Amino acid sequence: MRLFRRTGLAVLCGLTAALLTGCPDKTPDTAVVDGGVTGTPAAPDAGPDTVVFQLQYQAPDAGLALIPLALEEKPLIEPTSDLELRSTLPLKNYRVRLMDEADRAMVSDDSVTEADDGLVYRIHLPQPLKTGFSYTLVVDAQSGTAFQDARGRDVEDLRAAFQVAGDKEKPKPPPAKPAKKKRK
Repeated sequence: MRLFRRTGLAVLCGLTAALLTGCPDKTPDTAVVDGGVTGTPAAPDAGPDTVVFQLQYQAPDAGLALIPLALEEKPLIEPTSDLELRSTLPLKNYRVRLMDEADRAMVSDDSVTEADDGLVYRIHLPQPLKTGFSYTLVVDAQSGTAFQDARGRDVEDLRAAFQVAGDKEKPKPPPAKPAKKKRK
C-alpha cells in the first residue's frame, strides 16, 4: 500500500510538472540548410489564404471567356447558355444561383466538381441569356447566415452582376384572346 502511495504521488507530481511546463515547440525558428548555413525554414505551401472566385462563359465562337467578378461596373458578355464558376478553395454550406433582372432565380441544369484545390460549378441554361439584359451571379449560404471555406473560415457572400451585350430584346406580346360572342 505504501509503495502504491509513493508511486501514485510520484506519477501525479510528474504529470503536474509536465502540464505546468508545457510541451516544447517542435518547430525551430532556424534550421540548418545546405552548406551548414542557418536560416528560417521555408513555410510549406498552404495554398491561398482567402477564397477567390472566377467566372467563365462559353462564347459563341466556342472559346472560353473570363468575366471579372465583384467589380463596380457590369462587365459585358456575349449571349451564352454555359457559365462556369471556379473557387480557389473548397466550400461548405454554399449555394450558387443565377438571378435575372427581376431578382428571380433562373432555371438551369447545374453540376459541381469538388477537389482539394477548389470547386468548379457549371451552370447550363436551357436558353441562352437574353441580349441587353442584366444578370447577377449569387454565392451565399445554403442554410444559416454564412458559408465557409474548407478551413472553416466564413466567406463573404458574392453578388456579381454582368450584362449581355446587344440591344434589349423586347418581350413578345401575349397571344390575342378570341372575341367573346354576344348573347342575343
